[in-house]
Amino acid sequence: MTNRFYEAGEKRAARVNELFAAIASRYDLINDLQSFWLHRSWKRKLVRLANPKPGERALDLCCGTGDVAFLLAEAGAKAVGLDFSEPMLARGRAKVPPATSHPPGVVNPQFIQGDAQATPFPENHFDVVTVGYGLRNLASWERGLEEMLRVARPGGRLLVLDFGKPDNALWRGLYFGYLRRIVPLFGKVFCGDSQTYAYILESLNRYPAQRGVAAKMQKMNCADVRVVNVLGGAMTINYGVKH
Repeated sequence: MTNRFYEAGEKRAARVNELFAAIASRYDLINDLQSFWLHRSWKRKLVRLANPKPGERALDLCCGTGDVAFLLAEAGAKAVGLDFSEPMLARGRAKVPPATSHPPGVVNPQFIQGDAQATPFPENHFDVVTVGYGLRNLASWERGLEEMLRVARPGGRLLVLDFGKPDNALWRGLYFGYLRRIVPLFGKVFCGDSQTYAYILESLNRYPAQRGVAAKMQKMNCADVRVVNVLGGAMTINYGVKH
């Protein structure tokens, strides 16, 4: 049976928006539990690979509650987090600390509502463009990557963190079994609806994952295209540089 939060095509945004409105209040907690707190290290790895320099502009698309945007800001970048879910953005804004608590040179990220496939930013604007666990949720992941390329300046780094598809069949079976049988229980217990987290596997099955994203980056003529597999490819970071 198809997950009710998954709908292909242009109607998909409404379903995904409904999903994130339902899980926003428990999103950070469930991320910790289902990943055994490892998602925090994966996001730090993403930002280390992005290598933001103090004063550079950084954009985190599908920013959710802001984990990656905060890390980019802590590295000294002028960070913007964009998401179309206002309930998720509200959670992110609530985590913004007083500006007086920051070390010199660190500025809080700015959070704005918008469409990752059609952002309000000019071309060639950002030194770093990231997306964590969001490309898979767009009506067109290809359009999302093209938008990342458009707003990146020449030499800008593009990075995508998301669930992957391991090459090893045994490991892939165990990992998909966890997503199929265990992860939906978090949705049932904390959100009252198992389909909120059963959605992850549904969307991953229909997503080309690390190999498809790498191929698209190469097609877009990105330089230094690479795939960084974590946990045997269960999690992945795609990396490319705009010419």
